[in-house]
Amino acid sequence: MSDTPDPVVPRSGETVASFEHSGRSPLQKLQHFLHQFPTMVPVIVLILSVIAFGLISPNFFSAFNLSLILQQVAVVGTLAAAQSLVILTAGIDLSVGAVMVLISVVMGNLAVNYGVPVPIAIFIGLGCGAATGALNGLLVTRLKLPPFITTLGTWNIFLALNYYLSARETIRSQTLDAEAPLLKFFGTRFEIGGAVLTYGVVLMLVVFAVLYYALYKTAWGRRVYAVGDDPEAAALAGIQTKRVLMSVYVVAGIICGLAAWSSIGRVGSVSPTSFFESNLESITAVVIGGISLFGGRGSILGPLIGALIVGVFNSGLRLAGVDVLWQLFATGWLIILAVAIDQWIRKVSS
Repeated sequence: MSDTPDPVVPRSGETVASFEHSGRSPLQKLQHFLHQFPTMVPVIVLILSVIAFGLISPNFFSAFNLSLILQQVAVVGTLAAAQSLVILTAGIDLSVGAVMVLISVVMGNLAVNYGVPVPIAIFIGLGCGAATGALNGLLVTRLKLPPFITTLGTWNIFLALNYYLSARETIRSQTLDAEAPLLKFFGTRFEIGGAVLTYGVVLMLVVFAVLYYALYKTAWGRRVYAVGDDPEAAALAGIQTKRVLMSVYVVAGIICGLAAWSSIGRVGSVSPTSFFESNLESITAVVIGGISLFGGRGSILGPLIGALIVGVFNSGLRLAGVDVLWQLFATGWLIILAVAIDQWIRKVSS
């Protein structure tokens, strides 16, 4: 008998896989890594941005400035959570900002002008948020209208209702203090180690935490990703895609209602013209946060990081004395870069 040991036979595919892995360039390895962990893109951008602006301005790292960034992104961040759910299903909701302002007007008018107890007014407002989401959902699932066109239409409808119900008049802070102080609850400040935060910041973090659990720990979350990735395959797997889409739009509407309550606390009044650009800002946070516009991919925590990136850029450039014009310029390039990276990551070889 020969003393030569038997050759080790590789398992099926082992040699090919090993060859492919060793043959990747550093750029391809990075592409595969980001494909597996897309949230790392906004995380890296956020870390580099914080370091860069910290070096440019010594006041950037002050507890006051960092907490101010959180306060400034609280409302848009909460709204971005609602937008994220829709985009995960390969849709888009252009009406979230109009829904938010409309619900704030509903809450304010019921509590101040009609004498409805504030808790009931808030509850009705959240119900109206669910109703607006259900309307969008019905148009998308039953009439099979494109989400972009559907929500563009409902954006105009909700905006018109907002102006009609408010008569284009603002309910001022003094009136809210006297008749409905609970509506300003999320603007209440508290201090932690020199950082001044608001309950609106807490609300934003809680919304993202709840959505994280729902999307990653429940069957509903897996279905949302499945529908966004390939609705036809999801239907063949037994998932009721229309029901999932309806639930997504309704939940998004409820979150818009919470953002409306938070917005009242943020500005201290109920204004029919507040947060006029919140639609685009919510989409900006989602895109920069790494959620794919094609649906089915990305972490729900990404939009939170995306909102923080925009807040960091605005704060850092402002402290550096840069004009607001160039803040918008920088944000525009961030969006283009985020979409370009997403397209590049999607082309990863299997």
